[in-house]
Amino acid sequence: MANVQVAVVIPVYNEEKNLPALMQRLMPVMLGLGKSFEIIFIDDGSHDQSLQILKEFTKNSQVRIVELTKNYGQHAAIMAGFSITRADIVITMDADLQNPPEEITNLVKVMEEGNYDVVGTIRKGRKDSFFRILPSKIINMVARKITGVTMRDWGCMLRCYRLPVVQRMIQCHEHATFIPALATVFAKRVTEIEVAHEERHGGKSNYPLRKLINLQFDLVASFSDLPMRLIMYGGVLMSLLGICFGTFLAIARLAYGARWAAEGIFTLFAVLFVFVGLQFFALGVIGEYIGRIYREVRKRPEYVIEKIHTR
Repeated sequence: MANVQVAVVIPVYNEEKNLPALMQRLMPVMLGLGKSFEIIFIDDGSHDQSLQILKEFTKNSQVRIVELTKNYGQHAAIMAGFSITRADIVITMDADLQNPPEEITNLVKVMEEGNYDVVGTIRKGRKDSFFRILPSKIINMVARKITGVTMRDWGCMLRCYRLPVVQRMIQCHEHATFIPALATVFAKRVTEIEVAHEERHGGKSNYPLRKLINLQFDLVASFSDLPMRLIMYGGVLMSLLGICFGTFLAIARLAYGARWAAEGIFTLFAVLFVFVGLQFFALGVIGEYIGRIYREVRKRPEYVIEKIHTR
């Protein structure tokens, strides 16, 4: 689709209850921009009726559907959408209507007036539970530390990117990445604005706590070697503590005899458990890094497009 000024990229995974309402609200917003536009839905291996509903949307010439062969995850799906658009401004958003489509107008306005490369968003009055807000706060803190960019809300997918930033992200070919953080690597001018946040329109969240934890590790592993350094520093600290504790045991044994702590058996078990636990933790983190290196060197595609549906 040539000469498109604005594109909206929306990953979809089992969102059959939300898609009709989303399209009903999104189309008037895009038409109201007064710019040429396209809407790209990426079906990320849905096993409900989402794909069938999306195909109905292609009656509109401004809608394209990217059908992936299986579920690759939200960020890989977005990359698939990025790969087929050439719009000057690319907007990402979720399909569950927690990101109000009406906020797109303000996003585009801020990007054009400030000539920004990336416009992020801050969800005000979040409607999520405590168990989703807490991991989000941790991700925000880690992202600020790793990227050095002081953005307040990295977890909101309603964001706006310039085409050059999008194209540079596509060239990375990373299997495990965090798009909002990756974009800051290539963006010169970054800002964020407040946007409304709504209750999920229908269905259940596709991001349980397990996926949030995986996303957190993707962020850390893709942009920092901090866990490896923490293990190294922790190992040194534990070694020093072990030496100090051993010295204390030797002195106590000489002063009070072997019976002062049940012949030292329980103390030795406690020390053993601490060190064994530390070793297993270290091996687990190292294993995660090695596994990610293995996935990268295999050079398998991050996603596979089955078909692109248009009118």
